[in-house]
Amino acid sequence: MNKGETLLITASEHRDAARIATAAGDALVALRRSIQSDGGNVQAVRAAGDRGAHELIVQALSAAYPRDPILSEEGADNRARLGSRRVWIVDPLDGTREFGEVERTDWAVHVALIVAGVPVAGAVALPARHLTLSTAPAPQLPPRAPGALRIVVSRSRPPAVALTLAARLQAELVPMGSAGAKTTAVVLGEAEIYVHAGGQYEWDSAAPVAVAAAAGLHVSRLDGTALRYNQANPWLPDQLICRQELAAAVLDALCG
Repeated sequence: MNKGETLLITASEHRDAARIATAAGDALVALRRSIQSDGGNVQAVRAAGDRGAHELIVQALSAAYPRDPILSEEGADNRARLGSRRVWIVDPLDGTREFGEVERTDWAVHVALIVAGVPVAGAVALPARHLTLSTAPAPQLPPRAPGALRIVVSRSRPPAVALTLAARLQAELVPMGSAGAKTTAVVLGEAEIYVHAGGQYEWDSAAPVAVAAAAGLHVSRLDGTALRYNQANPWLPDQLICRQELAAAVLDALCG
């Protein structure tokens, strides 16, 4: 990113990403209580959560940044974004399945600003944990925990590449829900590596990648190349997030 592009970012974008993600998360927590209090229809609550969080986020971003296009999982794709250097990419409810399971905390809200294809500001709210991680102030990465490496993977469909990587690094697999929860597990020191293959959409990873990069983690494709956002096809085949001191060994193991 050149100097002219960095001038497009102020403290407001970081602050607003966190504020809006947190507000959407609070609304989702309130909605989720209906499952616990009156046995509300889980599918209906999930659908209402997706829709309500989307509307809240889009309205808030549009009020604050009326010239910026928005790409949301729950909205129609505004192709005007392709001609804009700035675009907000959001996932109003990442981990809808986990949101509907009242004992689970591994679901998230993602809000990210992309400039020239790069996530430069963003926030991941973990509403059930009453926690929001953002790009400013960036999270402080804790020291690596002793013992075997931990790789976070999908609860239901861990990719074969993760199984191979775990065998090569003698690592443990940690099943988890949403992509945001997996990434923040690495940021918080609850795991060291997150690998994903099989594809995700840009909204699944834009905000988590922004926060992970701000925390000093390695972020890339599985072959080590850069992740690029605001593409015509918002589909990303794979990604790697890990501690910097492990990046070379992990990439070697993935390519071996």
